[in-house]
Amino acid sequence: MIKDAIAGNFVKAVRELYGQEISVSDGLVQKTRREFEGDYTINVFPCLKYSRKKPEATGQEVGDFLKDRMDEIGRFNVIRGFLNLVLREGFWKDFLEKNHADADYGLHAGKPASDMVVVEFSSPNTNKPLHLGHIRNNLLGWSVAEILKANGYPVRKVNLVNDRGIHICKTMVAWEKWAEGKTPGSAGKKGDQFVGDLYVRFDREHKAEVNAMTEEGFEKGEAEKNSPLMITARHMLRKWEQGDEQVMALWDRMNRWVYEGFDETYARLGIDFDKIYYESDTYLLGKEIVKKGLKDGVLFSKEDGSVWCDLSEEGLDEKLLLRPDGTSVYMTQDLGTARLRYDDFHPGRLLYVVGNEQNYHFEVLKIILKKLGLSWAGNITHISYGMVELPSGKMKSREGTVVDADDLMDEMFERARKTTSELGKLEETEGEEAMELFRKIGLGALKYFILKVDPKKNMVFNPGESIDFNGNTGPFIQYTYARIQSLLRKAAERGMDDASRAPAGEAGLVGKERNILRILYEFPETIAGAGEKYNPAILANYVYELAKEYNQFYQEVPVLRAGDKETAIFRILLSKMAGTVIRTSMKLLGIEVPERM
Repeated sequence: MIKDAIAGNFVKAVRELYGQEISVSDGLVQKTRREFEGDYTINVFPCLKYSRKKPEATGQEVGDFLKDRMDEIGRFNVIRGFLNLVLREGFWKDFLEKNHADADYGLHAGKPASDMVVVEFSSPNTNKPLHLGHIRNNLLGWSVAEILKANGYPVRKVNLVNDRGIHICKTMVAWEKWAEGKTPGSAGKKGDQFVGDLYVRFDREHKAEVNAMTEEGFEKGEAEKNSPLMITARHMLRKWEQGDEQVMALWDRMNRWVYEGFDETYARLGIDFDKIYYESDTYLLGKEIVKKGLKDGVLFSKEDGSVWCDLSEEGLDEKLLLRPDGTSVYMTQDLGTARLRYDDFHPGRLLYVVGNEQNYHFEVLKIILKKLGLSWAGNITHISYGMVELPSGKMKSREGTVVDADDLMDEMFERARKTTSELGKLEETEGEEAMELFRKIGLGALKYFILKVDPKKNMVFNPGESIDFNGNTGPFIQYTYARIQSLLRKAAERGMDDASRAPAGEAGLVGKERNILRILYEFPETIAGAGEKYNPAILANYVYELAKEYNQFYQEVPVLRAGDKETAIFRILLSKMAGTVIRTSMKLLGIEVPERM
């Protein structure tokens, strides 16, 4: 990258001009701000203590040094100690000539199998359907995995289905008590939604029991723990862990209903996995690991038979790993899951995409694995993300106030249909083709609105704002791509789409052309940065900047009607490359771009 070359020569400049050794630091070379002329900028103020000259004089000396040694630099200017470098037009034209026909531009070379990355995301519970919170998790995890692939890493996308535990038993109790033998088929519902309704029913009936008990004088905490329904659910959990035949049969039947529903939702979202793990399997290995740790003296047991890990040396408390009755906790199964994944893939990194409420959990997981002697525990990284809410506020699964993922996708489809039709952006599209366009726009709006936000931040998803065809939205970027494809089709009709031709032309670059070229040049670096930080928002906001800049170029600069044919071909190839980068960027975000709108 030219930034690296500039930084390296700047270090040489300081050495040769002022006799000082400095190191290349992050941010040494920055993009020039729009209000100034230049492509890249260096702040020379830190050099004043070496040069013992004024900022302008220091900048002039360093600028002369760089220009003499780098053919890529055409000229420079110094404004209050900021050295703004302008690259030669030939540099940008050569860049376009070399890369405009490369469909894989920006993608990095493959890395060895030892750099394998396992990304866990989704991790749904089989007591409820996927909802808006799951959507952020799925989109983030899937996109991180694809961006890592684009950086050359071998990646495995995995899912851990939470198919056991007290919450699952609650739905089973609810089915036995109130379903009257109904199935998803007889009820006319998706399996996950059918089971989710049972979970809500259990919570409602449990609250009624708790209220009745508190009125009789019980403390609320005691009532919640010892209500008849809760006692029944805990009894069912014990029977499940003991392998009771009838309980296991009901558990298997209800889980199958949920899996069928999950598969439909994943398919609509465009989410896929290389392997799916189940808590009902991993907790068993976790219990074996805990028992071995107890035998080896790493863990300890209390008088009631529960097993714990002492984390006092790390400044933390004790962590429960097995309950007195021998049943496991979440940490137990996560120990087993981590071990299974390492044995399956021997990855260089294990990434967990889980909400920020689990930050402490993953800190403890790594500590316990290290205490148990598993050296690869240091390979674990928790990709923490904030909660997503609606303008109306928080969602609660037990109270049935969550936004079902399927319902949200249906709503986005309808919004896309209405908005697209009203704005007249169908371009003679009708029938099934129109329905497919609405699907792409609706999903694109949903995915982009969520992924453009830094994962660590809480966010509010506003369906109305997301579907706007102006501003930082998925539909705006999709429309820009379709506009480019329309231009390229017209160019082909005029015989001006010969991609083998070099973008010649004697006319100088206009500002908008240079801006687009600069953005395109930064694409490989953007992919690398998004991968290093596990942050699709970096890529999302990059592609928006590209789309915004291209739209301004399209409106202000003639392409097919340029002054001469060579200039027109140059701008056509510039448009083609911009379209390629938009398509690649959106693909890494899981968003489809329509050829026509």
